[in-house]
Amino acid sequence: MDPAKSPAKASATAELSPSRKAALLELLADDDHSVYRAIRREIISHGPAVRDWLADHSLDEDPIRRRHAKAIVSHFDRQSADHDFSAFCLRHGEDLNLEEGCWLLSRTRHPEINISAYRALFDDYARDLCDRLDFGAEPEGLIAGLNTYLFKEKGYTGNEDNYYDPDNSYLNRVVDNRTGNPISLCMVYLAACRRLQLPITGIGLPGHFLCRFQNPRKEIYIDAFNEGRILTKTDCMKYLKQAGYEFHEAFLIPASPRRILLRMCSNLHQIYQHENQKGEADRLQGYIVALSK
Repeated sequence: MDPAKSPAKASATAELSPSRKAALLELLADDDHSVYRAIRREIISHGPAVRDWLADHSLDEDPIRRRHAKAIVSHFDRQSADHDFSAFCLRHGEDLNLEEGCWLLSRTRHPEINISAYRALFDDYARDLCDRLDFGAEPEGLIAGLNTYLFKEKGYTGNEDNYYDPDNSYLNRVVDNRTGNPISLCMVYLAACRRLQLPITGIGLPGHFLCRFQNPRKEIYIDAFNEGRILTKTDCMKYLKQAGYEFHEAFLIPASPRRILLRMCSNLHQIYQHENQKGEADRLQGYIVALSK
């Protein structure tokens, strides 16, 4: 049986009579915040089954009713996205599908996003790059071509002006804004390279995140936050020393997809804690627990 049409959900919807629905819709047009809070509590108490009924009114002609209906629908959608992402974290191991995890994480904040459209955009990047790159060239030439395309033509850049903006960690907003933090820009880089089957992995240094190209002859580190700047192992060691860290070879071991997703959630948790957004911080804490198991 379709869960959306189960007897429990149907009865929850039926609890709202036509007259009560009309009354609630009338009150949703009230701009008094205390009235809205009370109506919101009542509607939410009936569970996700009321979501589709209310969604029909998220395009209402009345701007206040429209805004309030959209907010409650978004609550249910974020609740569903939260469940999906938590289940994904619990269901998969170290080698989970990192890109899928990033999109599901993005939906917990932006449930309306069209994930298929973003994936198609990355597919377009890969097709463009297939036509431009010389796959028989030295690694430096391949990386130069990737960097020119992603950072010069597509305009991706590190968000130094607003480094701790939560949008820097949600992949859909990174693509929309063409800005991000080190780990999210590496996710864009890795998404393109995975489609091209290039040997590039994520390297989680303390305080920074890089990509690494490695074949039997060479290893090249790529700083996606700084427009693909090329680094050597010695450069990485110097960075760690300047940042106050003692070097350990383990810092240069490729991070598993699960560890990368955990780090993204940990970054967001710290940001929300700093901004005193307790609800968001608690949500991220739940993901961290799920990914730490």
